[in-house]
Formats: sequence, structure tokens, C-alpha cells
Amino acid sequence: MLFTMRSHHMLTDVVLEVGNELFHVHKVVLAAGSPYFKAMFTSGLKECEMSRVRLQGVCPSAMAWLVYFMYTGKVRITEVTVCQLLPAATMFQISNVIDACCAFLERQLDPSNAIGIANFAEQHGCVELKQKANQFIERHFTQVCQEEEFLQLTAQELISLIRKDELNVREEREVYNAVLSWVKFDEDRRYPRMEHILQAVRCQYLTPSFLKEQMSTCSVLKKVPACREYLAKIFKDLTLHKKPVVKERRPNTPRIIYVAGGYFRHSIDVFEAFNIDDNCWITLPRLTVPRSGLGAAFLKGMFYAVGGRNTSPGASYDSDWVDVYNPVAEHWRPCSPMATPRHRVGVAVMDGLLYAVGGSAGTEYHKTVECYDPEKDAWTYVASMGRARLGVGVAVVNRLLYAVGGFDGARRTSSVECYHPENNCWTEVAPMRYARSGAGAYATALPSGSST
Repeated sequence: MLFTMRSHHMLTDVVLEVGNELFHVHKVVLAAGSPYFKAMFTSGLKECEMSRVRLQGVCPSAMAWLVYFMYTGKVRITEVTVCQLLPAATMFQISNVIDACCAFLERQLDPSNAIGIANFAEQHGCVELKQKANQFIERHFTQVCQEEEFLQLTAQELISLIRKDELNVREEREVYNAVLSWVKFDEDRRYPRMEHILQAVRCQYLTPSFLKEQMSTCSVLKKVPACREYLAKIFKDLTLHKKPVVKERRPNTPRIIYVAGGYFRHSIDVFEAFNIDDNCWITLPRLTVPRSGLGAAFLKGMFYAVGGRNTSPGASYDSDWVDVYNPVAEHWRPCSPMATPRHRVGVAVMDGLLYAVGGSAGTEYHKTVECYDPEKDAWTYVASMGRARLGVGVAVVNRLLYAVGGFDGARRTSSVECYHPENNCWTEVAPMRYARSGAGAYATALPSGSST
């Protein structure tokens, strides 16, 4: 009824002048729907006595939508109207419309617009929307950095973004390449900023081979000798196996434990995942071949199942089979097989490569080691260990691969060997106190003050 009365100018007591348009309204309705108008009409301001009020900073169309909302409780938000509605609703403190606009923009988040939405939210004080947009940017950085909005960032905005611990990248090379794309978008003006920006990239987690390639071929680095010197120092530290002085990124993504295959009366093909945040197990697509004693690793966003033994009814053989699972597409595909079958193999990731260490094929126990390059989908032999190891524990520390214990076909061993990728050789290190095979091994940094 009030809306009908307003449409006929019945009992309206103020006219809002917005641009070239006039809105005949009831003060009491506006005061009830907006703290801004309540203060204007009830706090002794001069507008209390005015029959005509001119409003600045809002367009007529946005004012029309908001007046309609204050009378009806309804407003239609679209990609066209939201850009005008949100600033106007913020100005007049109409919280319902602000929330609706923010919810609409959150649903529209996409790699092509996330940076713009984050900036828009910051301009209008929408804290929660800004947080959601920034989380989207962090989680989808690989796609966001390919969009026009990313290339339009200022140098300071770029640095603030790539400094974030939560950046979700499969490898630091993606951040480095994104920076290079940003510089090349306006190279003549941006390359002088490269030295400062490069400090925000965690170059200590680039591989030596990638650094060497960049220092010899990158046209931007050739223009900035200081950058080449900086990367050369990091290259030297990496090849000397020094501990990185910066921490790895910690993406704010679901934390998952994958469990593939295993043995229960016979080899099984079950593949499960435990979501730590949701505290629940989910069943995923089965392995293509049942396997026990297989190795597993996560590399560049993919889960690899390596080797193992198939002792299913009617079959018993050691496998050279390698499968990779894509968590996004939720399917398995085969990779190139290893050169030799490996049961109870040790698997580790170093420098973006997958290493398969030791294991056995029937009664043959391996001292050999193979290395898989996912970009080439190819396995190559590297130097063999000093002794054969079945059920070997493996771990990587500062770009050194350690092989711990194992069974050599005659006895379980306490010996430990260390692989140097630069020299392609294994060296003995101090043995364990107890001989063992089938041991779990993992490398981590202890908090300062902890005892070992």
C-alpha cells in the first residue's frame, strides 16, 4: 500500500533530487530502511525541515532500485546492476542489499574477475567479500595469473600477492613464470622492477636445472645483471645442498591422505582418501591393477602409484606398472613403465623428478635406481646404490636423497646411503643403530629448541 501511495505521490513528504530525476518518497519509510536517512531526517539536520533534498554520489538508476527495495523488500541484482547497487547501498548503509550484492559477487568469482572483485570489495569496505575473493585468487593462482587483470596489477600489488604463503601452486616455477609474464607485458617500463619483485619469489624452491636455463636464455634477466647474480647465488646454495632460508608455501586447500592398494589375503586395488579437515574417508576410482608393496608420491599436483606386486587369485607377478591419478579430473591414466619390476620399492620426489629406489623382482633384489621425468613421461637409470635394498625407506633433505635400511636378499641392514644428484653418486653415511627393512622414513624440520 505504501508503495502504491508513493507511486501516486500520496502523503509523500520529501522529494529526493538525484541527477535529473525526482523521487517522491515518505521520510518514515526511508528512515526505517536506511540508517543514513534516519540520521538525515531525525537528528536535527537541516534536511529534517526540507521538502526537497539533493543527493550527491549516487546515480538515478541505483537510487530507483534502492527506493524500490525500501518499499517492497525486493531488488534484482545482475552483473550490470551490482556495480552501481553496492556502492549506493554502502553509502546509505542498507545492509540487506550490501549482503545480497556480496553474495552475488561471490557466486560470480572466476579467474578472469577475482582480482577486480577483491579490489571492488576493498573500495566499499566489504571485508568478508574481499577475504573470499583473495582466497579464490590464492587457490586458483595458476589460472588467475593468465588473465588480463593479473597483467594490470601494479608492482606493489604483484609483490603482495606472490609473497603469500597460501598461494596454491604445484611448483614455484609457476610463480616465477607468472612474474616473467607480468614483466614482459610492458617490458620496457617493468624490467627495472624485476630485481625487487624477484625477492618475493621463493627461488630457493626452483630446481638448479631451471635456474641454469633461465640465467642462460631469459631475455629479461640479461637486462638486469643483479637478477642473474641473485639467481646464481641461489643456484650455488642449492648445488651445495644448503638449507633454504625461506619456508615452503602452505596453500589453504583441503588436506588429504591418499592410500592406494595394499594386501589383505591378496593384493587389492582399493584407493581411498582421508580428508583431514572433514574427518572422513572417501572411496576413489580403483587402481587399474591390484598391487601391494607399491610406492606412492605426490608430484606437481598428481598422485603416482609405482610398482608393487599383484598376488590376486590366478596371478602373481612383480610389476613395472606406474599409474598417475589426477585429483581434479578424478581418473587414473598409465605412465611409461619402469625399466624393471619393483616390489616394496622406495619412492621419493626431488627437483620435480620421481625416484624409484631398490625393490625386487622375484628373487632378484635391486640396487638400481630409476628416475621419472613427468614432462617427458620417461624413466632413466641413475647411479646404483652400494647394495640391494628391498623395503627401503627413502627421504629427501636439502636436495639429497637418503636410502635407509632394507633387505639385500640375505640380511636386513642398518646401512644408510645418500644420493648426490650433481655427482650422480651414492655415498655411505652413518648407519642406524638397528638393522631393519620396511621402515617408514620422512624428512621434516624440527622447531628450534627441539631435541632429536
